[in-house]
Amino acid sequence: MKIYILNGPNLNLLGVREPGIYGDESYDALVGRIEQYCRERGVEVCCLQSNHEGALVDYIHQGFFEKIDGIVINPGAYTHTSIALLDAVKATSIPTVEVHISDVSAREDFRQVSYIRAACIGTVSGHGTAGYLEAIDLLLSYKGGAK
Repeated sequence: MKIYILNGPNLNLLGVREPGIYGDESYDALVGRIEQYCRERGVEVCCLQSNHEGALVDYIHQGFFEKIDGIVINPGAYTHTSIALLDAVKATSIPTVEVHISDVSAREDFRQVSYIRAACIGTVSGHGTAGYLEAIDLLLSYKGGAK
């Protein structure tokens, strides 16, 4: 089984960016934890981050051509603005789980809208960076993979 973990804008600044909201774990530490978690479950993982919407769309297309089994995506602010990400997930039909470190439902009004959610098999929100591991488990369960 192979999955992508996609992270949108500003997530490369984890540990620096608003630690009261996003915690103090660095992006590199999170990637290391995700890689270890997947290795323990026999899952090949590729962690990718971009501050550019088109690059994230390209990663989704790349995953389609590589025949990956699933995506965990934290689109960051593109959650609330990007129909392009929604269309890419819909076009490729790759099982995708949306993840958010903070509880977006308890934040600003504009964060209440998630365009990509309509194409996702599930959402994990407000569980900190541990939410990525929950999202991986949700994807594995959906795909019938062993944990």
